[in-house]
Amino acid sequence: MEELQKNSRKAFLKQTLYLVGFGALANSPVKVLAHTEPKKLTILHTNDWHSRIEPFPAIDKKLGGKGGAAARAAYINKVRDEKGEILLLDAGDIFQGTPYFNFFGGELEYKLMSQMGYDCVTLGNHDFDAGIEGLLKQMPHASFDMVNANYDFSKSALNGKVKPYKIYRKQGLKIGVFGLGIELDGLVPAKLYGNIIYNDPIAVANKMAETLKKLHKCDLVICLSHLGYKYNSTKVCDEILATKTAHIDLIIGGHTHTFLPEPAWYTNVINKKVCVNQVGWAGLQVGSLSYTFEPFVNTANEPSSALIELTNLEN
Repeated sequence: MEELQKNSRKAFLKQTLYLVGFGALANSPVKVLAHTEPKKLTILHTNDWHSRIEPFPAIDKKLGGKGGAAARAAYINKVRDEKGEILLLDAGDIFQGTPYFNFFGGELEYKLMSQMGYDCVTLGNHDFDAGIEGLLKQMPHASFDMVNANYDFSKSALNGKVKPYKIYRKQGLKIGVFGLGIELDGLVPAKLYGNIIYNDPIAVANKMAETLKKLHKCDLVICLSHLGYKYNSTKVCDEILATKTAHIDLIIGGHTHTFLPEPAWYTNVINKKVCVNQVGWAGLQVGSLSYTFEPFVNTANEPSSALIELTNLEN
């Protein structure tokens, strides 16, 4: 009995010392310091590049030599070399615009974007120009995710192929990305989009953003929008989306080919700032947003931004 008691005391002391040691380590200056360093994330984004594989021809007086997939890939690689892990996104209309799409049906575009390391894209109306079957045919060439939350694909062959949202872990941060698409009726022949049902983007966006921010505890919530930046009407656009929703931090837009000189800022329904950006069309520019997340703060600082014109990057 005495021996048993000694062994029990030894086991208790050993366990107590282990816990004390573990607690000391958990609260050591090294660990505390690790949690007080700012976290930084660079987001690169494109939209509406419309199969512009090569730069514009030199004879084009305004755009000659600009754009092109090679220049974009070179810039993306340069940023990765400097920053490490980045988030690379596209807001739709990858297809249609040059003979490359007419001949290859989107295969080349998806292969190039996969090589560039895109993380996620949303669907634009022109991405349906070869129909649902054409889109499905090219999906095996895409190593990136496709998101759209306001199209109901349940009666379509795309059901399960396009997710409402995806969550990414980048630079120690949790980033939620969801997609929204424009109403296809009137823009795309009905036979090309089939049984896809369009749902109200505002209602869907509020649901998605709340899910990502509150349920999944995302540090940053991003909407990839192919709604268009702004209209002279009440048609849903990125400006309306920003002001009528909550919990979206960043809207990366497409469709209207808007060259914003810098990101636009709006106030949402809970009096928080929302960043909106769009970088024109044809792969002429890449948008760059660099966020800094200070320790012990749940939201990021206002990002620094840049527009990179894709031409003569070697200089």
